[in-house]
Amino acid sequence: MIKIFCVNTQTTKEFPEGTTLMDMLPEFNFEQPYPILSAKVNNVSQGLKYRAFNNRQVEFLDYRSYLGRSVYSNSLCFLLSKALIDLFPKSKVVIRRPISKGYFCSVDKGDGSSLTQEDLDKICQHMKNLVEADLPFRRFEVKQEEAIELFSKLGYQDKVTLLKTVNDVYVNYYTLGDTPDYYYDALLSSTGYLKKWSLTMYRDGLLLRVPDRHQPEQLAPFFEQPKTFEIFSESFKWNKIMGLENVGNVNMACAKGEAPDLIKVAEALQEKKIVQIAEEIDSRVHRDNPVRIVLITGPSSSGKSTFCKRLSIQLKACGLHPISFSTDDYFVNRLDTPKLPDGSYDFDNFDTVDHEYLQNDIIKLMNGETVEVPEYNFKTGIREMNGKKLKLEKGMVLLVEGIHALNPRLTDRLPDEAKYKIFINTITSISLDDHNCIPTSDNRLLRRIVRDYNKGAFTARESIANWPNVRRAEVKWIYSFQENADVMFNSTYILEFAVLRAHAEQILMTVPKNCPEYSDAHRLMKFLNYFTPVSDKDIPSTSLIRSFIGGSNL
Repeated sequence: MIKIFCVNTQTTKEFPEGTTLMDMLPEFNFEQPYPILSAKVNNVSQGLKYRAFNNRQVEFLDYRSYLGRSVYSNSLCFLLSKALIDLFPKSKVVIRRPISKGYFCSVDKGDGSSLTQEDLDKICQHMKNLVEADLPFRRFEVKQEEAIELFSKLGYQDKVTLLKTVNDVYVNYYTLGDTPDYYYDALLSSTGYLKKWSLTMYRDGLLLRVPDRHQPEQLAPFFEQPKTFEIFSESFKWNKIMGLENVGNVNMACAKGEAPDLIKVAEALQEKKIVQIAEEIDSRVHRDNPVRIVLITGPSSSGKSTFCKRLSIQLKACGLHPISFSTDDYFVNRLDTPKLPDGSYDFDNFDTVDHEYLQNDIIKLMNGETVEVPEYNFKTGIREMNGKKLKLEKGMVLLVEGIHALNPRLTDRLPDEAKYKIFINTITSISLDDHNCIPTSDNRLLRRIVRDYNKGAFTARESIANWPNVRRAEVKWIYSFQENADVMFNSTYILEFAVLRAHAEQILMTVPKNCPEYSDAHRLMKFLNYFTPVSDKDIPSTSLIRSFIGGSNL
């Protein structure tokens, strides 16, 4: 017999060796408002078919958890690809990226014809039939060579290329009926769990909609995101031209010694975009109703500060004289900071910024007055006056950077034509393979872990523990306004994960295995293993990436 400690009930029960998590679940009595989808075993993600042969700690998870949503979404993507293959044997579906609270998918029927609404109706009905049949997702662990041979015979070159560049002895793949597929994370035990989803025509593809993270019995609300989609399409188009749609392609290019050139191209593309933005601002500055203030925002670790500095340089090249400050300098004193329900400070709350004071200073600057702007002392938690004076004269433009810069309440007394709004985002345009897209939030989490650890601000465990609060605040205070931007800038980097791997792996290994944060650390280490590591020696000191890995001179 083995002992299983259940985190959900804080109790221990004994089971025969080899008992599955699915069979253990009924023995633990706890509130389950939504179906249990997966679990953490010793703080590592596992499917419900996992068999325990030794004493273990188990935490059962539903859709409201990150891992639960991941398991559900991966299984739903497999369901879609299975339905397409059954109906159109020569078809190919590519799960591009999450957008508009769903997954954007490109579909090639394989016969040269376009997908029609009639086709979509058939796909939806077949998916529903597969759910009703409650078919099992079966997992197979085989030698890497065997998996490569299997997917080669099926013509799945994306998976073959990926697996050839990953140094594993054994790999897992799954089957649904007679259809095999590869997923880097666990799947549900069967299709019967996939009760809530929808499939609609969207842009030049499909949108696979998923349940709401807070109320899984409902679909997540649809939000049109044309500017976000446009910037993703722009990045993806370049990747496709370069033949770098998936991680396997990037790994192959690095193995051929092409990494230095890819770094140069990535830097050139970002600089080109910054130049275009600077020129657009310059043209608006010289209109009859000129732009006077540039508002720059983005989520945590998107690269706002470095972008602001690089934009300033390009504005100077246009003949303008930028002056700038951060909304952080207008933080209220720490004792006046709003608090979360647990009593900790809510540093991402809009009222953390003294927005009335800030807007008054901007109005004074626009009226030609000299203003002494504050500087926030993060050690003492007090706003200080250190003699920093600004004056907005002819030929000057004011840059204001911060997470609340696009919140309309911050500048509601300023005329709209005087404002130019920029949203910095991290839209990862490459995927692991055609069915495994990369979560954008993981990109920023890795950046934050590396930066905070190297600066001695937070340990990896602390950064991971605080990430859910950061994400909740972003949804409430930042992403709500992204589509209001005049322009979006994508701060991701084609070789970013390959470069971050060398910095992040050792840091992630410092997270103790016996703490809840280890599940994310383990997941991120497993994810980074897919990337061929690339040295940062060719990354220039002005790169956005340098603000996270160190070595920036901006």
